[in-house]
Amino acid sequence: MLTYTIRRLLVSIPVIIASTFIVFLLVTLSGDPLANLKGRNPPPSPQVVAVEAERLHLDQPILQRYWTWITGVVHADFGPSVRTNVDIGHEIVTRFGVTLRLIAVAVVLALLLAVFVGVVSAVKQYSGIDYGFTFAAFLFLSMPSFWFAVLLKQGGISLNNLVGGQVVSTIGERSVIVEGGTWAHLTDAAGHLVLPTISLALISFGAWSRFQRASMLDVLNSDYVLFARAKGLSRRRVVVKHALRTALIPMVTITALDFAALISGAVITETVFQWRGLGDFLVSSVNERDAYAVLAWLLVVAVAVIVFNLIADLLYALLDPRIRYE
Repeated sequence: MLTYTIRRLLVSIPVIIASTFIVFLLVTLSGDPLANLKGRNPPPSPQVVAVEAERLHLDQPILQRYWTWITGVVHADFGPSVRTNVDIGHEIVTRFGVTLRLIAVAVVLALLLAVFVGVVSAVKQYSGIDYGFTFAAFLFLSMPSFWFAVLLKQGGISLNNLVGGQVVSTIGERSVIVEGGTWAHLTDAAGHLVLPTISLALISFGAWSRFQRASMLDVLNSDYVLFARAKGLSRRRVVVKHALRTALIPMVTITALDFAALISGAVITETVFQWRGLGDFLVSSVNERDAYAVLAWLLVVAVAVIVFNLIADLLYALLDPRIRYE
């Protein structure tokens, strides 16, 4: 198992380097990072433009600029930002915790709902419950994430106006001023999580519940499950102890593969609810043509996706004893 893990990590390094290089080329060729500076009125002097170009390594060839950046990352230096008051490394570390909190809660909620709905739909196949869950899954699956997030936010605002107080938080990841101790801060952060988490979780829940239903149906119709039922085991024991564990393997796969989509959904969700997470950082960096900031975001996301896929592979051995990595 350890050898397999190390081998997978080593194979992932060229993938990360190739992805960052491609994005570096795309960002570099998309526009001039000094366009905002040159567009000021009155325009800056040529000396100021030259100094800024040297600070951003724009006076170097593209390959040399990329090499300077990738070697700096090894020393925790993510490169200079177009915005002189922004430390890219500090912003990434600070905002990563904000985004991770949102994605972690959304993944747990989506998984719990998807597994429950998928199992119940499979056990109650072609019943009214199955049709109801199917309709709900396709409804959430077809909703654009930005539209659903805006709809939830407007619903929260309407609810607050209706009761004349703040029932749910609709802006930011925390309140500006929180009176009280640690418990007050925790409850405040949890309150701000409600609507963004629901928005992100339900979009993923739609597809995941359908995968879980299909996987559960396949397992329930397998020979070993039919044999267990023929031996006289109760249906509940067969479903929970024998079928569910095997049926969770495809769910582990789809969750790991969809992690990148969850981060993309988090970008939209954070924008709608005005969270200062990695999504907001990416949007502002793209608007400023801040190549090094975009690269830092990509590097964090690429590592996270690779780690999640590795965790999924390792979980296979726990869910199915027949799978072993030598």
